[in-house]
Amino acid sequence: MKKLFKVIPLLIAALVLTACSSSEDNSASSESTTCSPESLATVESGVLTIATGEPAYYPWVIDDAPESGEGFEAAVAYAVAKQLGYENSAVKWVRTTFDAAITPGPKNFDFNLQQYSITDERKQVVDFSSAYYKSNQAIVSFKGSKLEGVTTLQGVKDAGAKLGAAVSTTSLDVIETQLGLKASVFNDNAAGVTALKNKQIDGLVVDLPTAFYLSAVEVPNGIIVGQIDGSDAGDQGFGLLLSKDNPITSCVSQAVDTIRDNGTLQAIVDQWLAASAGAPVLG
Repeated sequence: MKKLFKVIPLLIAALVLTACSSSEDNSASSESTTCSPESLATVESGVLTIATGEPAYYPWVIDDAPESGEGFEAAVAYAVAKQLGYENSAVKWVRTTFDAAITPGPKNFDFNLQQYSITDERKQVVDFSSAYYKSNQAIVSFKGSKLEGVTTLQGVKDAGAKLGAAVSTTSLDVIETQLGLKASVFNDNAAGVTALKNKQIDGLVVDLPTAFYLSAVEVPNGIIVGQIDGSDAGDQGFGLLLSKDNPITSCVSQAVDTIRDNGTLQAIVDQWLAASAGAPVLG
């Protein structure tokens, strides 16, 4: 992945949430807490361990190198770390699968960010910070597929197309719940992309920024069929994921709230997620 892909236009379905606060249900506590490397009960003392996927796609991480701080989520991670008092040298990166990170139990990271949508179901087994971004889902396909030219959700259903998504994702929920279709389920987006390239499926459902990248770079003759409005699907935006009842959740939420309120988060959005009108909403 090259930095030149920064110019790929991305339609932001909904920019940084402005109404979220650390007093919301997705933060562990609204009480004032001392948040510093000396006081935080992190996995490794004095170190902030952050997880992402493998691979991590543009525009979330550039060149699959989160330690560079380049890409939307890599930049958000370092902004949160700075707010918590950690120098870049005190940040350690690890990799996880999407599905493994949202299972119950202890974690080998302090927080994980790989486009985890906050849902009430997930909050039963993991913690989330305040939301740092919200995006619609979108269908990526290719020219000549059954989905080319489809403009409505009913058209997607009537096309007889096979749709796929990664396991345990909101994308999978969209196919099964909003569209009422049986999905092809993959271990991760990379496996889904391979299936789409091989035309084993007609469309892959992913978040909208990822859809722009995949259709422009990864999928030959790729197209975005359209985006699916998730406002009625219970999607509360992307949150940093932590282990259940993690003592640092409130501090992480406070850090997200602060970088939102002081404009840092918007600046990261402006740098890595440029707006465009190129993806119609499937009505």
